[in-house]
Amino acid sequence: MAPPAPPPSNGTSLRERMASLGRVIGAREAANADALGEAFAVAKRLHGLVADALEAFHTALEAAGGKHLHVMLGVPRLDEKHVHAVQFELLRGRAVAIVTVRSRGEVTLVGPFAAGKAEGPCQKISWDDAASVEQALENFLARFVDEATKP
Repeated sequence: MAPPAPPPSNGTSLRERMASLGRVIGAREAANADALGEAFAVAKRLHGLVADALEAFHTALEAAGGKHLHVMLGVPRLDEKHVHAVQFELLRGRAVAIVTVRSRGEVTLVGPFAAGKAEGPCQKISWDDAASVEQALENFLARFVDEATKP
């Protein structure tokens, strides 16, 4: 079913038109609010696992003399491509990896890839299979750190 079209201006002020659009879009999105909240919760849990793993990585890296290869971890936020998804990213130099959690119950691991290049490869996993998600996330993080720190 197609969403309702934005209301015409009908001579209303910009403020009134934006309020009308807000009501239409808000009503459309209300049905997805709970699922998006769940996606945020899953993304925050996965972010915590990655943050903990990176803390161990950075401690070992610094002790071994590689402090300059620090990996940055972004915060969970609304996905850049999909309004019904949450993402956080890993960055080191031009190396990027993205964890996307969609409200339809799917985790997608994107990358690693070079910033400015095509994204990919992607791996999709149902978030209901926590063990598979965590195993895939572990392999994904290891692959990203290896790629991101190659000379």
